[in-house]
Amino acid sequence: MMPSSLPLQLRTAILSLCVLFGVIAIGAFAQERADLPDHVIAEFGPPPAVPTGAYPDALAEAVQTAFADSVVNAVWGPEQSTALSTIAVSGDPRIAWIISDMVRFYSDRSLNAKLMQAASTLLGKDLERPDPWGTMTNHLIAWDIPAPPDYLSYKRRIFMRLEPGWELVFVADGDVDWRHLSWGGVFIDDRPYDTTDARCNCIPAADNPKVSNAEGATWLSDNAVVFGLEINGEARAYPRRIMEVREMVNDTLGGRDLGIPYCTLCGAAQAYYTDQLPAGVERPILRTSGLLIRSNKVMYDITSGSVFDTFLGRAVTGPLAARNIVLEQVPVITTTWGDWKAAHPDTTVLVEALALGRDFDFRNTRDADGPIFPVGDVDPRLPVHEDVIGIVTASGTPVAFPRATALVALSDGREVTFENVKLILDAGGIRAVDSNGGDLGSHQAFWFAWSQFHPSTELWEG
Repeated sequence: MMPSSLPLQLRTAILSLCVLFGVIAIGAFAQERADLPDHVIAEFGPPPAVPTGAYPDALAEAVQTAFADSVVNAVWGPEQSTALSTIAVSGDPRIAWIISDMVRFYSDRSLNAKLMQAASTLLGKDLERPDPWGTMTNHLIAWDIPAPPDYLSYKRRIFMRLEPGWELVFVADGDVDWRHLSWGGVFIDDRPYDTTDARCNCIPAADNPKVSNAEGATWLSDNAVVFGLEINGEARAYPRRIMEVREMVNDTLGGRDLGIPYCTLCGAAQAYYTDQLPAGVERPILRTSGLLIRSNKVMYDITSGSVFDTFLGRAVTGPLAARNIVLEQVPVITTTWGDWKAAHPDTTVLVEALALGRDFDFRNTRDADGPIFPVGDVDPRLPVHEDVIGIVTASGTPVAFPRATALVALSDGREVTFENVKLILDAGGIRAVDSNGGDLGSHQAFWFAWSQFHPSTELWEG
């Protein structure tokens, strides 16, 4: 295994030589697919037929040769090409998931072309487009193609060739749909707690960030987007400019410990209490893993080694998953600095140095044309990047409120409610409260993210 301290260029070069891997264990595997929605068929076409169970003997031998023996010989030769041809005409599109993982990491264009040709045959689709990996993976997700036999062991080895620190993610008892896990192009942040300024080949979380009062934040314009939190009467603003660089903050506010992830890809700033957990559970210190699930960042706790579903706050691997830990969500107000400090003149705000001299605006640049990583199909009721305020009601029903529509209604003095949920204006943003005025853990996100993590969501339409 390669140590994570190796330079990125060296690790990538090593990966190009040795990404092919593995030993396959044949076993029965079947996964039922529900009938696909009409919008999926309209966008992606009808899915291919999918076999169930173990590979036939000849196909098992071909998979072994193409995806396992090549790592031993450190070469892709005629035997592997012949085996890939056998795979391509096998009629088993499940194998395209392994091809997807390999293409994501492998840098050899000639081999990638062969792999993509095989995937095109398996899926019955022309995948020769500007982003063939994304096109292939979007089809696999949208069609809900089942995983191939022993997929976890394949995926685990291929990913850990690049980053051994991901070992804590790929565990057999993890509550993860392994098909949807992909690499976000960065490495794991495994720095110890309270090492904000330590360098890494990662997106560096900020622990106990330095703050100033509102008067001291002369660098922040009034129209700058901030994520506001108020806990026990103490308010703090987390500028988007900083959160786009850090993506994770571990902080203490109003006497409560917090983990605050920001997924630039989902347009979602969330906050979770990381204290007052069951006896024997230490405070989770949250970090970015460098991995994604349908374009949503995967966070993990360096204290326990547990991995969390970032969007839901639920532990999915490790000791905290064994204890069924779900972090309590804190309301986050997405607003402007001018509105926030007017409503909270005693607020503190993170200092400019935490932005590391960078000034990204992914919303209007990198992500302007839609998700840059595969998400599969998206609920067609709203545009993919429509901002929504999401909440789960007391009955367990998820509901999304289009932010722009709700903001107009609230500004006109109209009520915006659904079951026990009521939206109110707060510091230029929107907050969800219950029938007694108590805070509910609402946050803002892109529609594609909310709807894919809450596929049964209701949509408030005004």
